[in-house]
Amino acid sequence: MYIPAHFAATPDSVRHLLTRPSAANLVTATANGMLATLLPFVFEPSAGEHGALHGHLARNNPQWSEPALGESLAIIQGADAYISPRWYASKAEHGRVVPTWNYSTAHVYGTLVIHDDPVWLASHVRRLSNHNEAGSERPWTVEDAPERYIAGQLRAIVGVELLITRIEAKHKLSQNRPDADVDGVVAGLRDRGDLESANDVENARARAAEQMRCTHSDNTPAGPAS
Repeated sequence: MYIPAHFAATPDSVRHLLTRPSAANLVTATANGMLATLLPFVFEPSAGEHGALHGHLARNNPQWSEPALGESLAIIQGADAYISPRWYASKAEHGRVVPTWNYSTAHVYGTLVIHDDPVWLASHVRRLSNHNEAGSERPWTVEDAPERYIAGQLRAIVGVELLITRIEAKHKLSQNRPDADVDGVVAGLRDRGDLESANDVENARARAAEQMRCTHSDNTPAGPAS
């Protein structure tokens, strides 16, 4: 992934992408070509050296039974948005502005492990549903469905675990624009109703400001000894 320094994701922002309720495109290279499936996942930080993504595929999906060649890849996508140049204060100053696209994404590489074990699958789907139902006033749980029905559903899926080897992540959130332009981007996104993207831009600016404060503090010469 091409990642200019000002768009590099911080460890906290990477963890946010990994732990928020989300889905990822699982991509594997096989002897029969590239295969890809969009699947919900849950992050397990205690698995392996760098954690793992746990998900599942339909048993009829050939991706799980086709051996992966080398690393597999999960592509996680955060909020993304079109950014209009009319939102920039710079447009009125000199007009040298063009449209762009803001986004957050992580490319998670790892070793793919298949789990065809009812106990592993039962634990996984329970955790996955609890993870996605956590914000609900009356969350659904696996126990709300008949046991025999759940057992049949589990027989129709296969578990997948991506043991993470490395992560490349990028947050392109107007960090390269002047403050007045960022203010315009936030206002424009909010006017359009895209609150998640607006919050991402504000959070990116706050992280950049905090990083600058820390850098300045670390570089401040020590005073004379007393």
